[in-house]
Amino acid sequence: MTIAPEAPTKLRFLSLEITGRCQLSCPSLCYAKSGPKRDHGSMTDDDWNRIIDEAVALGVESIQIIGGEPTMHPAFARMLQRGIDAGLRIRVYTNLLRVREEHWRLFEHPNVSLAATYHSTVATEHDEVTGRTGSHTATRANVVEAVRRGIRLTVAVLDGGDPERAEQARAELQALGVHKVRVSQVRAVGNAAGTVLPSVSSLCGQCANQKAAVLPNGQVAPCEIGRFLTAGSVKDVSLASVLGSDRWAEVAASIPHRLDATLCPPDCAPNDDSACGPDNSGPCGPADDE
Repeated sequence: MTIAPEAPTKLRFLSLEITGRCQLSCPSLCYAKSGPKRDHGSMTDDDWNRIIDEAVALGVESIQIIGGEPTMHPAFARMLQRGIDAGLRIRVYTNLLRVREEHWRLFEHPNVSLAATYHSTVATEHDEVTGRTGSHTATRANVVEAVRRGIRLTVAVLDGGDPERAEQARAELQALGVHKVRVSQVRAVGNAAGTVLPSVSSLCGQCANQKAAVLPNGQVAPCEIGRFLTAGSVKDVSLASVLGSDRWAEVAASIPHRLDATLCPPDCAPNDDSACGPDNSGPCGPADDE
């Protein structure tokens, strides 16, 4: 009988990128190149449920459910409920374009928080970034609704080269009642990279530090932003086997750790109080939730 290796260090945070599909395309921004024509990947509902269970067994305290737009996955609500039932702290990274009533009820659970991205106080500017007319109006309205419902919400404003616009967006969100707002820089990954090849220079330096990400095809990466550094697939073996592999050790060692790490993009977000989230400006690393 073969015994799978144990993960070499405690895993505190796991990000589940459950789909590549999104109503938005964000042609100059999306780190995952998500969009309306992308699919949910090769991971089945059973695969994701198994990974949630394995994460709990490995000592994971927090998970993030992200996409694409995670709420577009047909099993999203069931996955979220499974995480809630397991006692995990769960962060849902959503574009807040459309929110079903059943999802609002789940988001109101005390162990659940939301994160979103906001681009401008001007609708046409925001819609230009997302590639969808009407996205500003819908997202802003659902930000207001989340605040009204008392849901914990973190919003990132990405500075794509216009600091004044970013600061105006931050001020508007704070006026709407969002307490956790942070302006961060766009990193050269995915659509934002253009023709530039992905590099570890785009990472904050804390990837693979007690955290990992599972992509829609089952590949395990140090984080969503570091998706070009994969160590194996959980469709073939357990999560512990991947994290205990020589390849994972190589991936982790290839990422230069920086004491002066700048803010990670919002998609690399362990939990609400992590320095890696859009609400903080320190180095990226897992941290206890509030």
